[in-house]
Amino acid sequence: MDPIKVQAAIELANAGWQAGETTVSRLSFEEQQVLCGYTPGPGEASLEEQEQIAGSLYATFKALSSGSFGYPAAYDLRSGGFVTDVKNQGGCGSCVAFGTVATIESTFRRQRNNPNLDINLSEAHLFYCYAKSQGRTCGNGWWPDKAMECAKQGIVDDACFPYTAGDQNCTLCSDWQNRLVKISSFKKISDIAAMKEWLSTRGALSACFSVYQDFFSYKSGVYRHVTGNLAGGHCVSIVGYDDNAGCWICKNSWGTGFGEQGFFRIAYGECGIEASIYAVEGVVETGWLSNVKVQGLWTNNADLNSYVYFSNVGWRRLCTASVNAHLDMLAQLAASKAQDHVVSVYQDNGIITQVYAW
Repeated sequence: MDPIKVQAAIELANAGWQAGETTVSRLSFEEQQVLCGYTPGPGEASLEEQEQIAGSLYATFKALSSGSFGYPAAYDLRSGGFVTDVKNQGGCGSCVAFGTVATIESTFRRQRNNPNLDINLSEAHLFYCYAKSQGRTCGNGWWPDKAMECAKQGIVDDACFPYTAGDQNCTLCSDWQNRLVKISSFKKISDIAAMKEWLSTRGALSACFSVYQDFFSYKSGVYRHVTGNLAGGHCVSIVGYDDNAGCWICKNSWGTGFGEQGFFRIAYGECGIEASIYAVEGVVETGWLSNVKVQGLWTNNADLNSYVYFSNVGWRRLCTASVNAHLDMLAQLAASKAQDHVVSVYQDNGIITQVYAW
């Protein structure tokens, strides 16, 4: 649609957001539809039904709200540095992979409470390997619950399988099995208060919604659909909310030339945004932690019950498989802490099993 006509419709409806030319508004409608890689799967509500569900969820939330909440009135994961860079899915309906990866990356940074955590996972692995094995392509997209289930098996870093738009073979690097990041579990959230509490305490959320033609011209403000036909379903990562503005803050996968530097805000209850929300319950902590400092040690009289606090990582328990190994690691870590030296440790599901100190 012509952004000028969209802006006129916004003003007529007093919708309050701004339209203009974006990197995706210039595409043909057919090309725009390819970007919308989410179609409800078998047994799921249609996009239109999901819009009704989301509207009902928000109406119920407003009716039950008492004004006293366990979460702040506004929260933005970007303000703490917990959101990774905006990416671009290009001319492929791989949005589910991008929304899922963005959610995992933000969750991992929040889990570690480390905005500088170097985490850049491969959307290509998730889409061109896992989704492809399920018969999914750039033309027919995927589903977020299936993507989350595959993420439990692990996703490599982007350098192991860089993303380019277009159907292709699964081409992982030679040592890919040593580079997997796995999630422990995930769950669907259908309560708006729980969504806000999760965002403010645990991390990002994966979300899908209906995309209408006017959305491709979104530049800024709180989006509300005012004109144009349905293009399809699209999946993104919710990284915050603002009760004063009445909106969710979302990370998109159409590059920084769309919206607010690649992000957008969408009104509560709009376009089915709350109907298909998934949360990552944790990222499995397995692998090497290199050059970290020991900032605290804790133990008690119980057998083999010792914990160590690493810089930018947090508390980790020492393994209990062997008394000698446990005591040896504890001694090395105590010496490193006393000398203010860095160490490298290997953790298996969050438990330290090897220590290299110097």
